[in-house]
Amino acid sequence: MDLVADTTKRRADAWPWRFVCTVLSFALFGVGGLVLRLLILPVVMHWPAPLAVRRRRARRTVGRAFWLHSQFMFRTGVVAYRFEGLERLGRPGQMIVANHPSLIDVVFLIGHVPDANCVVKHSLWKNPFMRGPISVAQYISNDGSADMLDRAADVLREGQTLIVFPEGTRTTPGQAPVFHRGASAIAVRGATIITPVFITVKPTTLTKADPWYHVPHRRVQMHFRVGEDINVASFSEAAPAPIASRRINEHLHRLYARELQA
Repeated sequence: MDLVADTTKRRADAWPWRFVCTVLSFALFGVGGLVLRLLILPVVMHWPAPLAVRRRRARRTVGRAFWLHSQFMFRTGVVAYRFEGLERLGRPGQMIVANHPSLIDVVFLIGHVPDANCVVKHSLWKNPFMRGPISVAQYISNDGSADMLDRAADVLREGQTLIVFPEGTRTTPGQAPVFHRGASAIAVRGATIITPVFITVKPTTLTKADPWYHVPHRRVQMHFRVGEDINVASFSEAAPAPIASRRINEHLHRLYARELQA
């Protein structure tokens, strides 16, 4: 009997309440995306101002909406979260690199760095709830083209902050993240510094294998830890761009494998 008790997961932390609030979270996210697209962002974008100012308004509006959504999940007890080193994010020419263990880590990161640009999945441009906000905020579609790399490098050279999830999809639970070299290629082309963000989510939730209605037995704990800056020039000096990007990518693999095991 003891063995059975040890291996059986028991629902805790007000599981029925968390289930209801999880459903509400998804519903509010969809409704909020439509409200932004149809009512709020058209006003923000057409209010007279230079294009750069309107873009900043739109991006801050989307970031604020994401922040409010993260606070709804936090206040209702769906998740608990904490940031370490948040004050070091959002600098000009900074490329923020993060692993991607859950669907909602993007919401928290963009919500807390609202002025940042972001490379987003190409499929989201066809999503009726997300297409409006991400297009008005002028986020960059990860369509896999060489033009995408150049556009991302251009925004860094302009002094914008850029958030990149180099895996291109959510991390497989129990495995180290596997980064595509595109992020490193962007860094070599335009970043001043790379700042890694190490994200842990326990218990796992909203992975590629999890349906949205699969609510963990315990409250989800999310931890965002900002790592030390990586100097791009130390990899790219006296080295061709392809070699420099490969070295950066290998460094990121080693770094994340070590830090996420700690």
